[in-house]
Amino acid sequence: MTTVERQKSRKTGEKPPGTRAERRAGGRVRTRAPGESRNIGWLYALPALLVYGAFLLWPLARGVQFSFYNWDGLGTATWAGLSNYTTTWTDPALRGSFGHLLILVVFYSILPCCIAFVLVAAMSRTKIRGMTFFRTVLFLPQVIAMVAVAVAWQWVYSADGPVNTVLGWLHDLGLPDWRHGWLGDFTFALPAVGLVGTWVEIGLAFVLFMAGVQRIPRELYEAARMDGAGPVREFFAVTLPGLRRELAVALTLTTTMSIRNFDLIYMATGGGPGNATKVPAYEVYNRTFNTGEVGLGCAIGITMAVLLFAATTAIGRLVEGKGA
Repeated sequence: MTTVERQKSRKTGEKPPGTRAERRAGGRVRTRAPGESRNIGWLYALPALLVYGAFLLWPLARGVQFSFYNWDGLGTATWAGLSNYTTTWTDPALRGSFGHLLILVVFYSILPCCIAFVLVAAMSRTKIRGMTFFRTVLFLPQVIAMVAVAVAWQWVYSADGPVNTVLGWLHDLGLPDWRHGWLGDFTFALPAVGLVGTWVEIGLAFVLFMAGVQRIPRELYEAARMDGAGPVREFFAVTLPGLRRELAVALTLTTTMSIRNFDLIYMATGGGPGNATKVPAYEVYNRTFNTGEVGLGCAIGITMAVLLFAATTAIGRLVEGKGA
């Protein structure tokens, strides 16, 4: 039944045409076949739900259970209550790993998005030839295994690698000697790992932002330029508001990568030197398999999951204005 027919029936007082089920639904046409059960949709989704429950929900529930016990993975588990969660925040090494995580969020999430914004803002004002090749090169680190990335950057940061070689040339020209054993230096190891994350994530943010820019009407840019807007004002008035959704997606994905960062740390530094590059994801592995503190490792993992959920929720509210 159309909207016009419903309005006519209200004026005349007649019952709207259609079946009883259709009138109960306010005139909406039923989408299921006659005699079909309302729960048939659950049957179609059941295989996916079983896989999801077996490989995600069940391990998560077991992890929550183990986090309340002291267990070495082999012997008898003993009830620990909330002591594992207390240790997560009172142990200096573990508390420091969460501090390192905050630093890596800057390198993995904020810095790549800022650099990608600069590139997109520049390219939105002019057409550049070879854009497909440029986007492919920037996105390439996303499809390379992080283990391979870690091995490659170990060579880049090595004593005779490209970074120290270039710094040696600059030193020969009279500049200070800035050569370091980057991944073995207590001060520079974490920023060095963070820059690898920046290099990896720039391509993801750039591709997302370029896709978003293409759906922004060109008339908005032309109007801004007619009003005398320069590059900076045009970016904040047109480009940034038009990329709010893409920014939310980019921040969510890159923040997730920073929180789950394990393979790069494990291969590049092993958490060293000392505790300089240890992060919660590495501590989950270390406490579970190296020191035999399965309950504590599970507590760290559950804490990471809670932080990830809180971070993604906050990003959605701040960037997209949800709940405002």
